[in-house]
Amino acid sequence: MDASAGSTDAPDGMAMDVATQVRRRLAHSGADRLGLAAGAIIEQVFGLIDRLDVHEPDLDAVMMFLTDVGYATDAKRQEWVLLADVFGLTSYLMDRCHGAPNGATPTTLRGPFYRPDAPAYPSGSTIARAGTGPRLAVTVTVQDCDKAPVPGAQVDVWHANAQGRYENQDPDNQPEHNLRGKLVADAHGQCHFLTERPGGYTLPSDGPVGQLAQRLRLSLVRPAHIHFAVTAPGCVPLVTTIFDGADPAIHHDALFAVKPGLIAQIVPAGPHHRADGVEFTLDVVLTLLRSASPEHAKRRG
Repeated sequence: MDASAGSTDAPDGMAMDVATQVRRRLAHSGADRLGLAAGAIIEQVFGLIDRLDVHEPDLDAVMMFLTDVGYATDAKRQEWVLLADVFGLTSYLMDRCHGAPNGATPTTLRGPFYRPDAPAYPSGSTIARAGTGPRLAVTVTVQDCDKAPVPGAQVDVWHANAQGRYENQDPDNQPEHNLRGKLVADAHGQCHFLTERPGGYTLPSDGPVGQLAQRLRLSLVRPAHIHFAVTAPGCVPLVTTIFDGADPAIHHDALFAVKPGLIAQIVPAGPHHRADGVEFTLDVVLTLLRSASPEHAKRRG
């Protein structure tokens, strides 16, 4: 047979033999989740190679793309998270695994710009270290599904500035930890902070993920939003996002995270804040852990 003959839809005998050997070897990996996942993934990959008639340059391009994603990832930029987010994997998985009970605040993705080392602030502080942009006053009330306040809840907040840039994207123009902070809810489950009203933005297009999304004509636009991570003893940890309902991109978020109940109406600030400011109130409703019910009842009593 001429080795240069055109390819066919069916793999030849040697390819089939490789696939059989791989299956046989993976069969020894056991029936745990890792072994099952590896087997399922490799079966899908073999199927794609056959259906798409993949050749060596195609595999080389995939390897180069994954290498570029790795090179683009560092302590301040998570290109792997961006990859999962842009293709909806993160939102799909979170919706599948974290369906909120009736009344509970929906969960959303954490996003690629989160930093765990945000500074702690007392309630009433400003987290806008740059001191620029329109002022926004935020009140957060943390409750459980029974509408009981959750005192002592930790509220971790982070967001972009008015130009739609996070400080870890923009270190030359924003101070460290700008628009990030951790606060603790008071006895009424409330905390307050002042910040800068965020702007919408386009996801980074200078890296391999953004370039791939553009080639596939995927939207990279996100409506203005603020991220919150809320934790409390006896409650399921919550990561959520509140979106500015006035943003024209509210109905086509690039990361599939906009949900009913997460759209805020930002209004002019009341007399207790600066006259040039705006404000919104966020009611966070946490889900109780099942094992926490007795402790929770004691706390409420």
